[in-house]
Amino acid sequence: MKFTYKHTMYACFTGYIVQAIINNFIPLLFLTFQSSYNIPISKITFLVTFNFGLQLIIDFLAAGFIDKIGYKISAIIAHIFAALGLILLVLLPELFSDPFIGLMISVMVYAVGGGLIEVLISPIVESCPTDNKESAMSLLHSFYCWGHAGVVLLSTLFFAIFGIGNWKLLAFIWAIIPVANAFFFMKVPVLHLIEDGENGLSVKGLLSKKLFWIMVLLMICAGVSEQSVSQWASTFAEKGLGISKTVGDLAGPMIFAIMMGISRLLYGKFGEKINLQKTMLCSGILCLISYLIISLSSWPILGLIGCSISGFSVGILWPGTFSISASEIKGGGTAMFAYLALAGDLGCSLGPTIVGRFSGMFNDNIKIGILAASIFPILLIIGIIINKYIQKDKDNVSIRI
Repeated sequence: MKFTYKHTMYACFTGYIVQAIINNFIPLLFLTFQSSYNIPISKITFLVTFNFGLQLIIDFLAAGFIDKIGYKISAIIAHIFAALGLILLVLLPELFSDPFIGLMISVMVYAVGGGLIEVLISPIVESCPTDNKESAMSLLHSFYCWGHAGVVLLSTLFFAIFGIGNWKLLAFIWAIIPVANAFFFMKVPVLHLIEDGENGLSVKGLLSKKLFWIMVLLMICAGVSEQSVSQWASTFAEKGLGISKTVGDLAGPMIFAIMMGISRLLYGKFGEKINLQKTMLCSGILCLISYLIISLSSWPILGLIGCSISGFSVGILWPGTFSISASEIKGGGTAMFAYLALAGDLGCSLGPTIVGRFSGMFNDNIKIGILAASIFPILLIIGIIINKYIQKDKDNVSIRI
């Protein structure tokens, strides 16, 4: 079989499903770890912070070594680490007197895979000879949303049918996907953003560009806007629909993920007919409106509707910023994607922290926390407007020349 760049795209789509697995599977097992290994819930929830913290470090370090070893080998290594981490999740807790150490090591291993996948997949797609880069990028990122929803739904069905006690079997099943995709990446053609003989920007040159820092601002705002609401999605579903916490934990995050995926899928399908920057500007305004609905409405059902609107509105922000950066910062290369991923992950870490901190200042009022976080959609809107003026000035200069 002759593998083409269409197969490369399929491998990248699957890569984001792998990313969704390693980020969203372990939170479903918090209570199981608590009862099985007698670990306090406060320590267990730290595993998520630990995972994203390590991915931040990998984002930062990746710019220095991925270009040296190549995209293909790096992608294969990333998937091996992701699979190995899931397998060790089953084995290591039983081998240590303190099971939490085994869990930490397992998370550390698959976090390396997750960080590499996040840095690699977008530039691989950007380097593929596709007709519409923006649409391809949006479609790519929609697969994280479908992966997120699929992990939650299929894992919940598995637990309902076979019992949560068989979670180790499910971990092995999920590990099959990164293993298979590692073999897939061995076969598909992979280009580099900056080919041999071309001169890309140095890190110093990249960091000296004002436009790059505007993109960093947009990525931070995109990350904050995405995570500030999504972590409270189960609460909105529980109160808005009057359902149990268990069902709310399933319905809330799935609604948010599905709406975000629909947004990315729609842009992936119709993106070539739509102006990306105008779409992002409208998305930022819609995100701000959703935050105001959530924080100012006294009706719980409106909170859930606001949560759904928020999921739809943030969908294009992350992939859209990648696409604008690739289009306007020529020669940015892998370093640019790595630092933007770092900025996005930083935003993802800041969002829940800001909401939690302001909520705590007002007797755990989540609405106040969401209202405080609405500053980030506003900053995103300002950043897009500034970028449009910079681009317009560049066009005018080109015309005069």
